[in-house]
Amino acid sequence: MIRKLTRTLALALALPLAFAAVAVHAQSYPAKPIRMIVPFPPGGGTDILARLVAQKLTETNHWTVVPDNRGGAGGTIGIAEAARAAPTGYDIVMGQKDNMVVAPWLYKNLSYNPVKDLTAVAHVAYTPVVIVTQANSKFKTLDDVVKAARAAPDTVTYGSPGNGTTIHLAGEIFNSAAKIKMRHVPYKGSNAAMMDVLAGNVDLMVSSVPSALAQIKAGKLRPLAVTSAKRSTSLPETPTVAELGYKGFDVSTWYGVFVPAGTPKDIVATLNTEINKLLATPEMKAAIIAQGAEPESMTPDHFGTLLKTDYEKWKGIVQASGATIE
Repeated sequence: MIRKLTRTLALALALPLAFAAVAVHAQSYPAKPIRMIVPFPPGGGTDILARLVAQKLTETNHWTVVPDNRGGAGGTIGIAEAARAAPTGYDIVMGQKDNMVVAPWLYKNLSYNPVKDLTAVAHVAYTPVVIVTQANSKFKTLDDVVKAARAAPDTVTYGSPGNGTTIHLAGEIFNSAAKIKMRHVPYKGSNAAMMDVLAGNVDLMVSSVPSALAQIKAGKLRPLAVTSAKRSTSLPETPTVAELGYKGFDVSTWYGVFVPAGTPKDIVATLNTEINKLLATPEMKAAIIAQGAEPESMTPDHFGTLLKTDYEKWKGIVQASGATIE
C-alpha cells in the first residue's frame, strides 16, 4: 500500500514538472540564431519572401534569423538539407509548391519525402505565375506567342527558375492547353533567367510575380498573362490565361515555412504564432503585396493539410505532363 502511494505521489509530482519543462522550453526558444534555409539563389520570389520574414522576425522579436541560400536542382537541394537537419527548431526552410509537392513526382531519386520528412509550420503567401517578355519583344500579346509557336514549333523559348518547378510546369501545361511546343530553358533560379530574358537571349520567362514585378514596373518587361484563376492584385491590368481563351487554366504557387519532422510541437507553435502575428500587421501585408504576392496565414494543421492535398493533386498533373527529371 505504501509503495503504491509512493508511486502515485511521484507521478503527481512528475506531471507538473513535465509541463513546466515544456513551458520553459517554449519560453526559452530561441536561445541562439535560427538559420532560414532559402532553396534558391538570391533575387527570386522565394528569396525575397524568406528574407522579409527573417528580417521582420529579427526586428520585431529581437531574434536572430539568418538567411542561408542553398540553391540548385529546382530548390530540392535546400529542402533536402532542411529534411536532414536536427529537429531542434534552429534550421527552418522557406518551402514552396515547386519543391514540396511537384518535385517529388518529377525527380526519380529525390532524397526526401515532404509529407514524412518535414513539418508544416506557417503558410506565408501565394502568388500567380506571370508570362513575361522583354519590353521591346516582337510578342505583344499571348496570342502572338501562340501563333509563332504554331508556325515554327520548338523555336520560341521560355526560361524558368529550374526544372521541376511549378513555374516550369506552368509553361508545359500551357504548351498542352494551346497545342503548341515552346522550348524550355531551365536556370538555377529566377535571377539568372531574368537576366537572359532582359538581354533577349530567351523569348519569354515564366516567373512568379514577386520575381518579375520590379522589372515590370520599371518598364523593362512586358507581362502577357497571369496563370491564376483571377488577376493579380499587383498586376490588375494583366489578363489571366483563362480570360484569353484557355478556360479553366489555373496555376499558382504558395510559400511557407517548414521544419524537420520531429521538431517539438511547442517550437512549431511558437514559430507559427510569431509568423502569423507578422502577417497580420499592415506593414507586413503591404510589403508582401508590394512584392506581387498575396499574404495568407494558416495554422500548422491547416497548412499541413494543404501540403498533403497538393502533394496528391500534383502527382496526376506531373504524370499527365510527361515531365521527368533524372
